[in-house]
Amino acid sequence: MENFTFFNPTKIEFGTGKEQLIGQHLVEHGIKKVLLCYGSERIKREGLFDVVSKSLAEQGIALVEFVEFGGIVSNPVISKVREGIALARAHQVDAILSVGGGSVLDSSKAIAAGVCHDGDVWDLFVGKAAIKSALPVFSILTLAATGSEMNPGAVVTNDETKEKFFIMAAPLFPKVSIVNPALMQGVSRDYLVYSASDVIAHLIEAYFTATVHPKLQSRLVESLINTVIETTETLLADPADYDARAQFAWAATLALNGLTYSGAAGFSYPNHAIEHSLSALFNVPHGAGLSVVVPGWMKWYRDRNPAQFERFARNVFGVDGGEHGIAALEAWFDKIGTPTRLPQLGIKEADLPAIVENVQRNVRIFGIAETYPPEVVTAILKNAL
Repeated sequence: MENFTFFNPTKIEFGTGKEQLIGQHLVEHGIKKVLLCYGSERIKREGLFDVVSKSLAEQGIALVEFVEFGGIVSNPVISKVREGIALARAHQVDAILSVGGGSVLDSSKAIAAGVCHDGDVWDLFVGKAAIKSALPVFSILTLAATGSEMNPGAVVTNDETKEKFFIMAAPLFPKVSIVNPALMQGVSRDYLVYSASDVIAHLIEAYFTATVHPKLQSRLVESLINTVIETTETLLADPADYDARAQFAWAATLALNGLTYSGAAGFSYPNHAIEHSLSALFNVPHGAGLSVVVPGWMKWYRDRNPAQFERFARNVFGVDGGEHGIAALEAWFDKIGTPTRLPQLGIKEADLPAIVENVQRNVRIFGIAETYPPEVVTAILKNAL
């Protein structure tokens, strides 16, 4: 087990009705005015917007004002982030409040960093400037998938250059994240299965690629994957099952809050590096792109870590042989209805050269360009045709 430092300052408020506490948390942090970021009008139709605005207004210590900023889309874009930065500056807000899923929260983090940066916010994504400070971020989660509620990362697409890059810095840890599984009941069937794929992809990146991966960490990963599989199947049969929804949500948080990576070393994120190009170029849902990329990558990578693939097959699906474990995961993706082939995303073989070219920018950002030159990326994508 490698030496490590574990640091995660985010406070999680988990459970029913916890969204009613958001005003109290903001006041405790001295916040007087927030930019309230959200995506669709669903939070208004389902009453969450009213609950949040009431909580902000009913504090006995002080009133918390908010500036409304909606319309953030899945696969969030930098042009919308720039709009948010301008609005936050114009109203001189003290903090950013995200009410939504990972796309809203990632945009909120980018806005929080961008407000404190003198230049263009995209500078922070391409390494032209470092994130030294950010407005405090608070979140109320309505979809479990990205783990952004308890980590310091954010992913945004440049809608002009078609580059999907990430930022990561300690100031971007949310101060408080509220995770109420009941708020996720309205998530569509499609986005439930895409979320399952996303969580599993977060878990297997280090599990398979790490040069050091302690058995404890492997067991944590396998437990979380098994939980995602079990609860996804339960929720597909009964979307109102609160216990399954709660366990799925907490598994999604634990998958990317740093816990499963502690003590591991030498790992990388090739599946995310490749998928970011799919969603940047074709605007496919991130989880749907991952359920296509992951089996194709696993088939290419298996012989580089055969023991771990055999362990995965045995402990997750109860089968012998790494190739059977890969087949079992792909079959499970097919079973729940998330795509496993590029044509299901509307992507043809003729599109591969453009994808491969775009991926080369991502693998440089992820620091894995030597391992994933164009011919390797092409072979992985051909596995998914």
